[in-house]
Amino acid sequence: MAIFQIDTPFLKEIKKLIEQEENIVLKTKFKPIHYADLAEIIESLSIDDATYLIKILKSENTADALAEVDPDIRERILENLSTKEIAKEVAELDSDDATDIILELPEERQEKVMSQIDDDAHVKDIRDLLRYKDNTAGGLMAKELVKVEEDLSVLKCLNEMRSQAENISRVHSIYVVDKRNRLKGRLSLKDLITANSKDKVKDIYIPEVDYVSVDQENEEVAKIMSKYDLEAIPVVNEKKELLGRITIDDIVDVIKEEAGKDYQLAAGISKDVEADDTIFEHVKARLPWLFLGLLGGLGSVFILQGFESIMEEPSLRNLFFYTPLIAAMAGNVGVQSSAIIVQGIANDVVKGSLFNRLIKEISLGLINGFALAVIIILFGLISDQEFLVSITIAGSMMLVIVVAALVGTFVPIILNKRGIDPAIATGPFITTSNDIFGIFMFFYIAKLALGF
Repeated sequence: MAIFQIDTPFLKEIKKLIEQEENIVLKTKFKPIHYADLAEIIESLSIDDATYLIKILKSENTADALAEVDPDIRERILENLSTKEIAKEVAELDSDDATDIILELPEERQEKVMSQIDDDAHVKDIRDLLRYKDNTAGGLMAKELVKVEEDLSVLKCLNEMRSQAENISRVHSIYVVDKRNRLKGRLSLKDLITANSKDKVKDIYIPEVDYVSVDQENEEVAKIMSKYDLEAIPVVNEKKELLGRITIDDIVDVIKEEAGKDYQLAAGISKDVEADDTIFEHVKARLPWLFLGLLGGLGSVFILQGFESIMEEPSLRNLFFYTPLIAAMAGNVGVQSSAIIVQGIANDVVKGSLFNRLIKEISLGLINGFALAVIIILFGLISDQEFLVSITIAGSMMLVIVVAALVGTFVPIILNKRGIDPAIATGPFITTSNDIFGIFMFFYIAKLALGF
């Protein structure tokens, strides 16, 4: 499939056609365009031009595109559409995407839009999904799926599948249920096609099927689908009744959103913000971590003041010049260790004994520290620095690196065990704490070794 090119000349042409109200030409141009490309075009236009496009194009073409558009842009477009126009878009969407759009509307408009949808079953599905929290499997799932009862014959099963599949854009799996709608397993198309038409579904279905509970959190669902390489997974309640299914495209959105939040936490931003949010929102998100950095810097100042007697010894003044190096090494090693642990926790691969993991980090820190210490000693020889001073700096840096690696490993694991997002441990938190510990240990060891 060739990538559709959305460039400046194309957008200028579209804007001109909208300005001239060349509706027939616009409809012709957009007829073969994929909804993902249409969504990108809508995001590149002004709100008025985007709204105009939504109004003149058929809902069967624009609905999926509208579901893909950035939520902030979509919200502004929806404000410019009537309840009837929104209802036409919602009617074309799967229940999960339809519910997401309904949720973005003010409460008084939600009921008005749903009252304009002719498909009562679709409205019922939307109302059902509105009951679930956003960050759960229930908030992610769609009601559209293909299911058959275990007592059906193969022939009746095929007829039932045909009738259900008419209203589903993509059939990922065929689920088998009992008369009480409890999930029993899944049906292989190969087994179904090769079976005798008089055979029962219960004789050929596969009882092993992965599923998630309706109350499970999004991140847990994402881990399960990623681990078992699933395109879709059924959702059940406490009675194991089949409620819906979650598809891989929904999970990709969850992974992207969580990755974005973790990246911001690691960068020292305490809440989810966008580039075009207000200055006040950015201040609230950034200032707490900057304040933490300020406290860390002041802590470093007090530590340096406690060792100011070094400045009275000409042969030891060089130690002060190594302070930024020690702080940088401590911060870098801590962030490296914590980033690996946070990623491992996110991918559910950090398991086993904490003690063994700490031993591993100590070993790694000693190897890396020794290699860097050799470079420091060589630098001291080249710059005609006193050998004892070079050895002291090198040894101190080795210890700082080991401690920083331990802190970077230990803190995210402890936070995760206490139910706190471990991503908060990276960035300013680890950097600031390791700066303080690193500088203190550096000068304390130097004091013991050099006797000042």
